[in-house]
Amino acid sequence: MHTVITVSLIIVALALIVVVLLQSGKSAGLSGAISGGAEQLFGKQKARGMDLVLHRVTIVLSVLFFILALAITKF
Repeated sequence: MHTVITVSLIIVALALIVVVLLQSGKSAGLSGAISGGAEQLFGKQKARGMDLVLHRVTIVLSVLFFILALAITKF
């Protein structure tokens, strides 16, 4: 059981790394912070299409990683 959880944890960790690296950057320094605030104020939705899918996959993989990390301590 310990081996199965460990292998699953490694696979989820690698998938999480790949998904995070595929996401586009949110800002570019100080100019990104200023324009990001303006976009948020005026309601421009930046996360569309593939960015939204990658964001949701990141959330699912991070929760799964957390659960597997806790499970590996129990078994």
